[in-house]
Amino acid sequence: MHELQAIINAFETSQQKGETTFLATIVNTVGSTYRQKGAKMLITETGEMVGTLSGGCVENDIWQYTKKIEKEPLLISYDATSEEDLIWGFGLGCNGAVQILLEKLDQLNYLSPLNLIAQCLKNQKQGAIATIFSVEGKIDLKIGSRFIIYPDNTNYDNIQEQELKNAIAADTIKAKNIRQSTVTKYQLSSGSVEVFIEVIQPPTSLIIFGAGRDALPVVELAKAIGWQVTVVDCRAQEKTHQRFAITDKIILTRRDIISQQISVDENTVAVVMTHNYFDDRDIIKFLLPTKIPYLGVMGSKNRITKIIEELNPNKTLLEKLYSPIGLDIGADTPAEIASAIVTEIQAVLTKRNAGFLKHRSQPLHQRYDIEQKQIGQPEKVLKVEHK
Repeated sequence: MHELQAIINAFETSQQKGETTFLATIVNTVGSTYRQKGAKMLITETGEMVGTLSGGCVENDIWQYTKKIEKEPLLISYDATSEEDLIWGFGLGCNGAVQILLEKLDQLNYLSPLNLIAQCLKNQKQGAIATIFSVEGKIDLKIGSRFIIYPDNTNYDNIQEQELKNAIAADTIKAKNIRQSTVTKYQLSSGSVEVFIEVIQPPTSLIIFGAGRDALPVVELAKAIGWQVTVVDCRAQEKTHQRFAITDKIILTRRDIISQQISVDENTVAVVMTHNYFDDRDIIKFLLPTKIPYLGVMGSKNRITKIIEELNPNKTLLEKLYSPIGLDIGADTPAEIASAIVTEIQAVLTKRNAGFLKHRSQPLHQRYDIEQKQIGQPEKVLKVEHK
């Protein structure tokens, strides 16, 4: 199950039990950390935790803070760049620091981050949320104030400072459009505020064309990491429902009407493993012109070359086609092949080359400079590099 969906489910269960719950969110990071900005953990009053923020005991320390929190959110900082991490054993990772916003959750409302997340997951569309996590100076703003954009582009906020709200709104819309979370510091005449603008991405939607036994390990692995999985069976066999019961959706169809029954977008990836030349050809013909970023096809080079020659697509469309499918990891068994397929998809979606991390000289996670913006004067944008 996807981590965010598990958090939503746990919150609903806690509400039914009448338990008090808390949400901890990493709003800023410096250097190397176990989790990145946006990682979340739900904590109940009994100490149950769903999600993770670190590889050490930060979670237990955060739970202790839930006993101190009242109405206002808390900003908690952990710095593993000093001897403090060695003394307390927080286990954040390697030479990193994090800031975590801890807030007490009430019933879901339009300004609730969980309500936004639930809508994004339900509709398989993205949204964005800007959260003020630091306030300095004489500014009438509270930590935890928000500007939220839902998947249908409706927005809500509780930020009273109009100029600041306009600036945050513009930056949140931009972040949603380019699908990139960021931290921005806004300088006002009376002080400054730091805002974490987070883009909520729905789980990857994987469509598998083909219902053979070799498709099952792909389904199982994709579901294990929280993807939404649909199986399309062009042979329309009723037993497919039983074999692939763990999938989110099963479509029994024929290749000549697939385009009428399936819709795809930029959040969809596809794996074609029907083992039927004509099915593969027609499915590829349908999918290549769509917005999907990845189209993997099971089969030999000669086979896919023949299909390409027959369809004659342009070079731009061919960039999304991966065949033979999967990473070169020496896979042989169906489970190993499934691992090669799913990891190739992950690498494509994250724009990585899937090489050995021991040979990587760049940071494992992409780091973004903090944007600083002046409010009330002509905008001045400075790039400040994390040290």
